[in-house]
Amino acid sequence: MHILAAQTGTIDDGTEAIDLAQAPAEIVVLSAADSELAALARAHDGLGGDAPSLRVANLMQLGHNYSVDLYIERTLAHARLVVLRLLGGAAYWPYGLEQVEAVARERGIMLAVLPGDAQPDEALTARSTMAVEDAETLRRYLVEGGPENIANALRFCAHRLGRAEAPAAPAPLARAGVYWPGEGAVTLDTVTAHRKADAPVAAIAFYRALIEGGNTAPVDALVEALAREGMAALPVFVSSLKEEAAHDVLADAFAAARPSVVLNATGFAIASTSGARDPFAALDCPVLQVVFSGSSREGWRENVQGLSARDLAMNVVLPELDGRVLARAVSFKSSAERHEGTQCHIVTYAPEPDRIAFTARLAANWARLRETPEAERRIGIVLANYPNKDGRIGNGVGYDTPESTVALLRALKADGYEVGEIPADGTALMAWLIEGQTNAPSPSHRLAATGPSLPLDTYRAHFAQLPAKVREEVTARWGAPEDDPFVSGDAFRLPVRLIGNVAVAIQPARGYNIDPAETYHDPALVPPHGYLAFHVWLREVFGAQAVLHNGKHGNLEWLPGKALALTQECYPEATLGPLPNIYPFIVNDPGEGTQAKRRTGAVIVDHLTPPLTRAESYGPMRDLEALIDEYYLASGLDPKRRDFLAREILALTRESGLDKDAGIAETADELAALQALDAYICELKEAQIRDGLHILGQAPEGRLETDLLVALTRVPRGEDEGADRSLVRALAADLGLAGFDPLDCAMAARWTGATPEALAGIDPGPWRTAGDTVERLEILAAALVSGEMACDPAWEATRAVLDGIAAAVRPALRLGAHKEIVNSLRALSGRFVEPGPSGAPTRGRLDVLPTGRNFYSIDNRTLPTPAAWTLGQASADRLVERHLQDHGRWPRAMALTAWGTSNMRTGGDDIAQALALIGAKPKWDTRSWRVTGFEIVPLAKLGRPRVDVTLRISGFFRDAFPAQIDLFDSAVRAIARLEEDEADNPIAARMAREQDTLEASGVERQEAERRAGFRVFGSKPGAYGAGLQALIDERLWDERGDLAESFIGWGGYAYGSGSAGEARHEDFTRRLGQVEAVVHNQDNREHDLLDSDDYYQFEGGMTAAVEQVSGARPAVYHNDHSRPERPVVRTLEEEIGRVVRSRVVNPKWIAGVMRHGYKGAFEIAATVDYMFAFAATTGAVKPHHFELAYEAYLADEAVRDFIEAHNPDALAEIAARFEEAIQRGLWQPRSNSAQDVLRAARGPANKGETVE
Repeated sequence: MHILAAQTGTIDDGTEAIDLAQAPAEIVVLSAADSELAALARAHDGLGGDAPSLRVANLMQLGHNYSVDLYIERTLAHARLVVLRLLGGAAYWPYGLEQVEAVARERGIMLAVLPGDAQPDEALTARSTMAVEDAETLRRYLVEGGPENIANALRFCAHRLGRAEAPAAPAPLARAGVYWPGEGAVTLDTVTAHRKADAPVAAIAFYRALIEGGNTAPVDALVEALAREGMAALPVFVSSLKEEAAHDVLADAFAAARPSVVLNATGFAIASTSGARDPFAALDCPVLQVVFSGSSREGWRENVQGLSARDLAMNVVLPELDGRVLARAVSFKSSAERHEGTQCHIVTYAPEPDRIAFTARLAANWARLRETPEAERRIGIVLANYPNKDGRIGNGVGYDTPESTVALLRALKADGYEVGEIPADGTALMAWLIEGQTNAPSPSHRLAATGPSLPLDTYRAHFAQLPAKVREEVTARWGAPEDDPFVSGDAFRLPVRLIGNVAVAIQPARGYNIDPAETYHDPALVPPHGYLAFHVWLREVFGAQAVLHNGKHGNLEWLPGKALALTQECYPEATLGPLPNIYPFIVNDPGEGTQAKRRTGAVIVDHLTPPLTRAESYGPMRDLEALIDEYYLASGLDPKRRDFLAREILALTRESGLDKDAGIAETADELAALQALDAYICELKEAQIRDGLHILGQAPEGRLETDLLVALTRVPRGEDEGADRSLVRALAADLGLAGFDPLDCAMAARWTGATPEALAGIDPGPWRTAGDTVERLEILAAALVSGEMACDPAWEATRAVLDGIAAAVRPALRLGAHKEIVNSLRALSGRFVEPGPSGAPTRGRLDVLPTGRNFYSIDNRTLPTPAAWTLGQASADRLVERHLQDHGRWPRAMALTAWGTSNMRTGGDDIAQALALIGAKPKWDTRSWRVTGFEIVPLAKLGRPRVDVTLRISGFFRDAFPAQIDLFDSAVRAIARLEEDEADNPIAARMAREQDTLEASGVERQEAERRAGFRVFGSKPGAYGAGLQALIDERLWDERGDLAESFIGWGGYAYGSGSAGEARHEDFTRRLGQVEAVVHNQDNREHDLLDSDDYYQFEGGMTAAVEQVSGARPAVYHNDHSRPERPVVRTLEEEIGRVVRSRVVNPKWIAGVMRHGYKGAFEIAATVDYMFAFAATTGAVKPHHFELAYEAYLADEAVRDFIEAHNPDALAEIAARFEEAIQRGLWQPRSNSAQDVLRAARGPANKGETVE
């Protein structure tokens, strides 16, 4: 049976239907709380043989629609009274609630629909067939809990069935209290009697229901494990941390015991409840989130995801809103026995001993960190390094990592830490580090005699303590410890230097630089001995009490293993151990920061983006702009001069390759070409670029602050009213530019509007176009923000925005810089770092200010949000229209990259766009705005054919958004069952053909249907990345097909419809072979596609793979979603040209990075690398782009001298990359002297490296 157009669909997560095999009974209770079900079963035993028969079942076992139907048919439909307890409201069990309610009303069954927590829910109660007052009475029995109330709940049901007298009213019980193993609820004096006087205290917060259900074994195990670590436990139970009664009890207990750390085993978030207080706030200590998982131990061990979607939401995502630090899942559900009276397996919580022990050690380490005086604390500061070259130490997006490290060292010294002589600046710090051991690959690699080392015997002793699986995998891949290339003289040479009690280290290489020809193809490469040895030294020899990973991002959080709820065999844990981890991280990257939080227990201290500014005009483009102005001036006065200027402009344009970047066809007539060029230059001037880098603890000043404030307020925020209006829109309105939108206009359009004096006086130049108006508004906005000009009293809209900047935005900007250092020190003192939201501040997210907080991400159950759907749908419409315009036909198949970070930042733009392309729309529960399913959009409403979309998801997207994978997969498969013409529904036609082909090859029908429907592919379970970086960095490719092969090899794992990463490279290859267009969305302009290897690996790798498989280069679209109200579709070639012209060769950007010494030169080298990689994978970087970059970086003597002075290794790397571009036919320099310049640049720091 197919789903009809406009019909809704539910999300299928691939789980199989379950038959609970329960016989009918008079009373049925459904709940997601195992402790409640166990208490009901025990209470029923005590009621005697005359009590009505009872069945209880866990809603988690009724997740599949068929399971619901089966249970209703065999059990529930025969009941006389049904109690349904829904934790999280109707959205958690929409199909089941709908069916149960329908059966109850049809058959006259008494139904009580109750919330699963203590808060009344009128909307749920309204679904009941039982009288409201009776449902409320039942709710109170269950909420108050305890043996007598639970028994009376069953007696009350019997009473309503006419089988018993009315029981006593619900009796309130203690909502919170203190607990001790074997004694139950006790007084604080009892706990104090068990405590050693000098032992640091760890509070354990858990739900009261565990005591009621007899499920305290995990708590008891934690108490015992903490004692072994020298800690005194303070177990406290609560019905909910949100209740005021609980706060009073906890406040008294905490005041008496003064915990140094909290282990929180409750779920959800306090911050999401309006007005609720956090009872842990006054402690100012770390709160470790421990998970009592709702899954079985076996399910956890086998599931590379680690936790179910429900556990992820309740026990990880929501607690992050309160600043919790994820520890481990320490217990799992175990069906100990079948209770015959209720025909239900009674579930207990079974502690996992080694997870309990790890969590106790982690808690003890946080407590010891807190109690150790600053002068005695030993801290490791780790700087990322990839590629593993000496010119590229200190990765950090938009971040001057070396200078920030110096700032941290100074702050530590001022705070009383034992810190030796601090290098003068970031460049000096890097020179000092490079004098020691580094990761630099052979032949420039050397084993330094200076710096710490780790004896092989010491390493072997610690290696022997690792789990057998880890030892076997490391040895199988890397051989014996003494075979490691960083071993010399019976010891590992370590990339670390000591400065007092602080170890400043270069993060060891992951291993792809060792034997790269053999390792590049392995997406789950285990770290080598040298990597493990460094961390053994850091913990066990140096004795670090905490490590600070400085800047986004390192490689530790991306090592193989579970997504979260790690085992001892997962490499992040096997490597780092239970060491407190602090992580300064850019505020606009919630995804990768969240990865560090969930896999390494990191406390994030978020930092500001780099300063942002307008690209403006410069050099040859400024000259061209002047000539264009002169051309239009001559048009009506001097035709001969006009024609001469036109020829000169177009000649200059072609000479510089600007005609290609501006999309001017060779056959374009003169006027059209000039208009296109005019528009292009206007857009380039207004492009947002970075102006330097952020330094931890330093707010931008002067012009940098002004430009950033304008960038932050350029787009509307919130309700787009008052202080939240767009600054430039407010100015346009106040100046009487009626109907003009400076954020969405045709830049080259002739200006026919008003020319107010306030704008005319800003710039004496010509005022011809809308772009000239935008430029004047921007200049005026900056003058007003800086105070250079006063705001006219009549400009009320502008005044409101300026007042908002003065009162809130500027103070938050400055306060954040202060908090970045202060909260880094707080974290290193074992104190609490307050939580805060994350996102791109220039995309209207000023709530991320002030920085310096432990950022959190979005509730994954709400993706895609309604706002993301609006943007995604608009972007999809513009995308298919652009393809139709460019190619003369509707697109039939597209491949889209979906990154976890981007979707966290935007609320799911990519998934929304993918759904819109196939012709589906999310459905939301309008109370919680959680996604509950999808709706298929009829063709008549869609107005175009559906597009067959294949998603290549990132590893973090896989980890963070399993429900969104299932949502898209379910929608695709529902659409494939529609009876529509092939021209309108290529998804259905293609799946039908492929299913037939697979069946013909011997694949069973159901399996063939499943495989034909795969549309979501990603990395191998437990692995991350796209597989191109090692090939590019190590020059391990001969032709583009090699890059394509690696992309397919790393990404050919299918997800959805019960597949959690099956190796389906053949299916992935088939998908790619049908793709007509590759799509990548960029959601903010705080960075660009030449800032990160991720863009060329995913977007470039996908393009290369499609070209290799299909034999034709696909269209490639790089869409700009930075202004949600106005998505822009560009081709990759257009975007590359735009970025090269506006940022890469812009003297303003170059001057900005030149303020940052070593890291500034690093940024230039990285840019050249990414240009080269895009040229290699897609050909979108053209020879004239290389020419422009060469002229800007190496032919310019001042820039070249700067790079050589501050980072000579980077100069050699830049020259080597340009030479490789020449040798691979990607560029031929115009200057005869270029080869000499390149050779000279490679000379001083070359260290023998050769280009093959």
